[in-house]
Amino acid sequence: MLDVGNGHSLYWERVGTPGAKPAVMLHGGPGAGCSPSHRRQWDPERYDVLLFDQRGCGRSRPFASLEHNTTWDLVGDIEALRAMCGHEQWQVFGGSWGSTLSLAYSQTHPERVSEIILRGIFLCEQNELDWLYKYGASELYPEEWDRFVAHAAAHGDDLLETYIALLDDADPEVRKAAANAWNRWEGVTVTLLPEEDTIDRMAGGENAVATARIETHYFRHRCWLESGQLLAGADKLRGIPGVIVQGRHDCCTPPAAAWALKQAWPEVDLQIVPDASHLFTEPGITDGLVRATDRFAAAPPS
Repeated sequence: MLDVGNGHSLYWERVGTPGAKPAVMLHGGPGAGCSPSHRRQWDPERYDVLLFDQRGCGRSRPFASLEHNTTWDLVGDIEALRAMCGHEQWQVFGGSWGSTLSLAYSQTHPERVSEIILRGIFLCEQNELDWLYKYGASELYPEEWDRFVAHAAAHGDDLLETYIALLDDADPEVRKAAANAWNRWEGVTVTLLPEEDTIDRMAGGENAVATARIETHYFRHRCWLESGQLLAGADKLRGIPGVIVQGRHDCCTPPAAAWALKQAWPEVDLQIVPDASHLFTEPGITDGLVRATDRFAAAPPS
């Protein structure tokens, strides 16, 4: 655990070989957490990887806390973890919300970044939020959309604010039901083929309430990013090698954001996987990510 101030203590772990190539893994959500399966994206003989649960997530404490929990608090936490490890630079690796945080960190501290590997690009633009929570994904999964909206229909017109209110209800059963509904909708959108196990795990896992509370908190504030900020800041990434692995049929974070980032950061290697959606566990996505970490492990230091 690392005390990062304001009452927050972060769970972290290091895996691989001490003294090997350093990397940091930034998990998704916001609000999810790291898991043992995340470690499998690097060769443990050639990497020294730090994984951690972001503020309020997983094993970090206080659990599900929204206080002092912003994108920029997390950027500061990543720097504190790097300093703790004693790395001058490290590889920054993140998918989904982790891609957002990777870009925010790398644009703030480019001198600390050796490479960037991203999956399922999410820039936290309003059109991306609207795709998931107003119109877009709803056209592909109409039956699940109706189920998602129905849970909140009696409580208000603004879907995000309604779910925030339900997740803050005094009744724990109301909070739990709202978290299950919020996370189920996301779980429906993240795989190419329906995976009930994935949907059930996301909807009803032990971190479900934390994931939903933190995610809605971040989305209410547009992740504390100005419109277009991450694209405008892409010039700060010039000279940093990068790979984006993006599923062609990603319904959670559609490829348009990855393509826009490629236009702003021409040097990045954008790989669109034709038979994949969003999750890193899908075979084509896994293959692209492992090939990227292997490639950078073999590259001489810059």
